Amino acid sequence: MATPSSQIQYVKEQAKHARDIDALLDLAFGPGRYAKAAERLREGNQPIKDMCFVALDGNHIIASVRFWPVDVSGEGALLLGPLAVDPTRRGAGIGIKLMETALETGRALGHRTVILVGDEPYYARVGFAAAKRGSLSLPGPVDPCRILWLNLAGETKQAVRGKVSVPRDTKP
Repeated sequence: MATPSSQIQYVKEQAKHARDIDALLDLAFGPGRYAKAAERLREGNQPIKDMCFVALDGNHIIASVRFWPVDVSGEGALLLGPLAVDPTRRGAGIGIKLMETALETGRALGHRTVILVGDEPYYARVGFAAAKRGSLSLPGPVDPCRILWLNLAGETKQAVRGKVSVPRDTKP
């Protein structure tokens, strides 16, 4: 029997979670996940440890979210993704709660802009909106309607524009 969602724990990702997160990502996205444009921004980059969270049902990881530093024409920003929820647990609000937890942490840490590639109706529930068409370019092909952004300071005008890339100072 599944644990009620009120008993799910939302905690920072730890090194011991790596294998289970990889298995969850494979289950949720399959091997095609490596071909996505956002994956180019994760290659040679390191996730921001304080902003990577998992949802635990007991000791079982049922969801994961990671954030990565990116550069947008000289301005620092965050890339959200991947966000994965165990397919048997989708629709219970676990992914939304996990994002809210991580985004609140990002806000407290002083981060300002978050971008992602995803479905606007889902991510709009935590405040994301479609980026102005042509305002952000990612490496590789991506449907411009799926490029979303969020300002953690609550500003509604899109402040960042330009080419999204891995920061030069990222250390392996």
